Amino acid sequence: MLLKAIRFAPRLLALAVLPLLVAGLAAACGGGEGEDGATTIRVVTTVSPIRNIIENVGGDRVTVTAIVPEGTNSHTFEPAPSVARELAAADLIVANGLNLELPTLELAEANRRDGVEIVLLGEATVSPDEYVYDFSFPREGGDPNPHLWTDPVLAGEYAMHVRDALARLDPERAAYYTANTEAFVARLEALDAAIKEAVATVPEAQRVLLTYHDSFPYFAPRYGFTIIGAIQPSDFSEPSPREVADLIRQIRAAGTPAIFGSEVFPSEVLETIAREAGAVQVATLRDDDLPGEPGEPGNTYLAMMVENARTIVTSLGGDASALDRVDVSYSWIPFEEHAGG
Repeated sequence: MLLKAIRFAPRLLALAVLPLLVAGLAAACGGGEGEDGATTIRVVTTVSPIRNIIENVGGDRVTVTAIVPEGTNSHTFEPAPSVARELAAADLIVANGLNLELPTLELAEANRRDGVEIVLLGEATVSPDEYVYDFSFPREGGDPNPHLWTDPVLAGEYAMHVRDALARLDPERAAYYTANTEAFVARLEALDAAIKEAVATVPEAQRVLLTYHDSFPYFAPRYGFTIIGAIQPSDFSEPSPREVADLIRQIRAAGTPAIFGSEVFPSEVLETIAREAGAVQVATLRDDDLPGEPGEPGNTYLAMMVENARTIVTSLGGDASALDRVDVSYSWIPFEEHAGG
């Protein structure tokens, strides 16, 4: 199950005194400056896909900091004390929610300035009766699967919630955030159509997913995949010998040609399972680690999802060429161009 806030309570109680230390700094900081000298909104978020969604909506009117380093397990991430300074300086705090970032949210509550909003995208996007529970996130653990963003349509809803939060904070630029959101959602719609076209080339019997971590619970049903399981248990340990044997039987029974690992969760047992089941191991899926380095053109949510879809489709015997037409670059409009249009 996901780590609960109580596990971090001693450390967070100690960090609760940090508002006294950083309040003066935060008051002095405010936002940064854009290229035209205008003040930008300082947004602090958690994982890199959400960072990129905010960047596409806010454009050059926002400065975004993602406090979970790329390639880090976001479920077990413990924010360093220095993160309190980032949170205290924020004009807006955006998290996925659904219990993904409990320690960070505790720290945010302790250090945010009066009036600074915390937006929980997951809770704003799906209702409790739409929550997904699975092997990595069992119902008895109480924590729903938080990976909504791997569904491009739900990522579009995330963008709309970010748009609304920025407009509440900066109503004079609401039209700019709306235009950026429309441009980004158009890219997401193109991605959605391309994934559907590519998946249609996978033999129906092979549209089966077994992943190391349950990261695609909303992606899979949208595109007609059946999830037959995940390898990583809810406590983020390795599976037991009995669980391994059960997974091997499932893969053999389904005739699955490939099983999928993760760049963030390397696992030796994955290779063993693939070998015993007669499947190929593909260990390059990403859920919160964008391709490339921050600041590079391909370090985008769109690029991550095209890469994931291409990997899944080709590994399961399909043709991913429909994905070649998806523009994976940033979609936001420079503010001066928008204002002058």
